[in-house]
Amino acid sequence: MNAINKIKNIKKLKKIRIHHEGTPTLVVSAIVLAGLCAIAYFVFRLTVPFYILLALAIVTYAILVNFFRCPIRIFGHDTEGIVVAPADGKVVVVEEVEENEYFHDRRLMISIFMSPLNVHANWFPVDGYVTLVKHERGNYHKAFLPKASVENERSTIVINTPEGQEVLVRQIAGAMARRIVTYARADEECYIDEHLGFIKFGSRVDVYLPLSSEFCISRGQTTVGNNTIIAKLKY
Repeated sequence: MNAINKIKNIKKLKKIRIHHEGTPTLVVSAIVLAGLCAIAYFVFRLTVPFYILLALAIVTYAILVNFFRCPIRIFGHDTEGIVVAPADGKVVVVEEVEENEYFHDRRLMISIFMSPLNVHANWFPVDGYVTLVKHERGNYHKAFLPKASVENERSTIVINTPEGQEVLVRQIAGAMARRIVTYARADEECYIDEHLGFIKFGSRVDVYLPLSSEFCISRGQTTVGNNTIIAKLKY
């Protein structure tokens, strides 16, 4: 039954090109930019200022479309014991830390920073069962700063894997990212290849793993969401 559900979800993913979170922004932006270009045409006609404004409008809209793109990503390999990157970006933390909000013990932490140019869809890093989804308000420090993990606005998702390991994923808002969208729901199954959520305009995603886990990436490495293996769980 789980395999059937996963196939259905994969089929849904194949239809995604532009993330639905971007639809309101793209529609409003198209109307505003088209209006500005129309005004510029009536004021300047087909002169240099009009063409400059037209070019700026096209570039601006292209940047927005690029931001909300949602590429088709299928992991396509055995997922047992595998932890995949939940986001595109750059690895800024790979270390053992004290996690004091949920586990209250030592954990291995991997943190991925997303720039405004990265894909901002987030994926589940492991197969399993969601046991906790919690949103907390906070500050909006720059996302690459260490204190962002504990002081910024964030959503925490805890997943219990089929083998009984607990993995914590934390979506963190940054200086620009003021909206975190979380699709994960407590008491529901989740799978690699499924979207966990979306963060608008640059931020980071932290993953906390058992100490027995094995790192498969290093600090400074770039990741591809739902493709790059960042760790392996040991049992």
